[in-house]
Amino acid sequence: MAKISRKKFIESVGATCANWQWSWSFINVEKKFIIFGEWDANADGLIFSEDWNGPGSKQSREHIRLVEEEGYLLKTFPMEYAQTEDGKPQIKSFKPELTVKRVFNVGSNWYVTKPERIALPPEEVQYPEIYEEGATKKVSVNIYERNSEARRKCIAKYGYSCQVCEFDFEEKYGELGKEFIHVHHLVPLSDIKKEYKLNPTKDLVPVCPNCHAMLHKTQPPLLIEQLKEILRKKST
Repeated sequence: MAKISRKKFIESVGATCANWQWSWSFINVEKKFIIFGEWDANADGLIFSEDWNGPGSKQSREHIRLVEEEGYLLKTFPMEYAQTEDGKPQIKSFKPELTVKRVFNVGSNWYVTKPERIALPPEEVQYPEIYEEGATKKVSVNIYERNSEARRKCIAKYGYSCQVCEFDFEEKYGELGKEFIHVHHLVPLSDIKKEYKLNPTKDLVPVCPNCHAMLHKTQPPLLIEQLKEILRKKST
């Protein structure tokens, strides 16, 4: 596959690591992206497990955190799996091609898949309009929903239960539903100006996918209390 070394390939895209011998994940701080090698032997897309105790584990766990919490983009490159004589993993070959992936967590494992294979919440697919942010940067209006720090602060205040119907995914689905919830923006998108500054605990609220879709069924979207009232009337 590759005609260059892994180190030269990673450096050619501006990324680095703590130790070139044992690292299997890499970082470009300036452009805010993380790179993981993706073994062909892991057909399910597994790239990291907390059960792995190699010398690169701590670094890779931090790289996963940067993707989940700091908005770093995740990219992977294909690696062909082999083993040394003593049974340790070894890269037989790799392809110097980076592909953007989405990461998701199940228990103590992290997997990657193509972005289109994970259903996006309503706030990430319904509003293709472009707004100005500050003087120079153009961003889509859903940038604040994708901001993991804003999401974290919102959930830190309200928790993972839907603020409309009180549905709790972990309570219903166990480990599979742990820490799953949509985040809804309370300010109508048409009111957002280029100097708009998000307040995560006042402007965002966690809701289940069903209630989220119903909030956006009208334009402008329903208020949280309006949808609550609809549910109250339905149950009486």
